[in-house]
Amino acid sequence: MNSLRNRVVLIGHLGSSPESKTLESGKSLTRFSLATTESYKNEKGEKISETQWHNLVAWGKVAEIASKFLDKGKEVAIEGKLVNRNYNDKEGVKRYVTEIVVNDLLMIGSKSKD
Repeated sequence: MNSLRNRVVLIGHLGSSPESKTLESGKSLTRFSLATTESYKNEKGEKISETQWHNLVAWGKVAEIASKFLDKGKEVAIEGKLVNRNYNDKEGVKRYVTEIVVNDLLMIGSKSKD
């Protein structure tokens, strides 16, 4: 059961191309956003689609793969864990961030749904 604790699995499309950087330690970091969309019919029988946006962070080898092979619109499946953190911005205001640290990713589908 431990493998089920703090586990996130999503399938969606990238909202923008990944942004990568290498830290002073030499470790790779890549950030990107993922959109997941759910559709349902309301009481009038109309199709309704709702999109949620997720902030993703990848480290090390996964970051390098994401940076090299992913692009805006690409459909991917990710597995990771939910992380909450906070920091003080330049004005001293405390900001809160929720993101998913990606442990594994799988490229699926076509590049975009145009």
